[in-house]
Amino acid sequence: MTEKTSLSAFNIGLLLAIIGTALFSLKSIFIKLAYAQGLDTDSVLMLRMAIALPIYLGVLFWLTKQQNVPDNLSSKIVKITFLGFIGYYLSSWFDLKGLEMISAQLERLTLFTYPIMVALLGALFFRTPLTRKVILSLIITYSGLLLVFYKELSLEGENVILGTLLVALAALSFSFYVLFGKQEIQKMGSVWFTGLAMSISSLFVLIHFTIFNDYSDLHVTAMAWVWLVLLAVFSTVIPSFMISEAIHRIGPAQTGIVGSLGPIMTMGLAIWILNEPFTLWHAMGMALVVGGISFLSYRGKNKSE
Repeated sequence: MTEKTSLSAFNIGLLLAIIGTALFSLKSIFIKLAYAQGLDTDSVLMLRMAIALPIYLGVLFWLTKQQNVPDNLSSKIVKITFLGFIGYYLSSWFDLKGLEMISAQLERLTLFTYPIMVALLGALFFRTPLTRKVILSLIITYSGLLLVFYKELSLEGENVILGTLLVALAALSFSFYVLFGKQEIQKMGSVWFTGLAMSISSLFVLIHFTIFNDYSDLHVTAMAWVWLVLLAVFSTVIPSFMISEAIHRIGPAQTGIVGSLGPIMTMGLAIWILNEPFTLWHAMGMALVVGGISFLSYRGKNKSE
């Protein structure tokens, strides 16, 4: 009975990881479609988080009715605020700004390198050894990224350089969130932490838009609202909790391996929906990036166990 229960929990976690990865993969597509409706980075980011914020606040309200508030929450709020700022507000702005200049395929592959950055930051801040496996994974992953970058540069021009740099900064920001948020997630639970961090980041986004933009200049078409709601609900809120629960049930290593499907899904959707070009360079680059990160996740699991 216990073995069946354990197997059922694993299967549920695996299913959550697959669905969550698929929904996250749609993010770049929805953003590109919103851009096609005349919106820019600040508008898409603000409207996305304005739609998502009430949902996250609703989840937090529900948690207060179901569970006790985490211990010493007031003493942790500064750290959670910083992590929400760097991990979702700053990272999302860099990501969306970069997406204005590069394809959804290159953006997804660049973002997908964040586990490598986490390993490098761990070595820098916590003296975590950089093993040969990590170094090999780094070489494989960034070789693949360079292949796609080189091809995009020939197709799209010099804007690709700035766009890729901005998305790389998004991946770096998110890496800080993953590395420094791990302890808090373990202490207070993934749902509490995700709800708080995302709510705080949403407030930063709204403040940013209020300072640097004029709401009277905001014009949103009916079709843009469709893409924004889909982006906020199905590619932000739902998968954020799905992935958190998947990590809880099957562990970060297994979830990371399933996450390797993400760039493949995004590239397929970008080719089908956005009519982005797909060449042999893209195929080889994707294979190297996905292979490098999968290798890192798999070997990390073995080591941790």
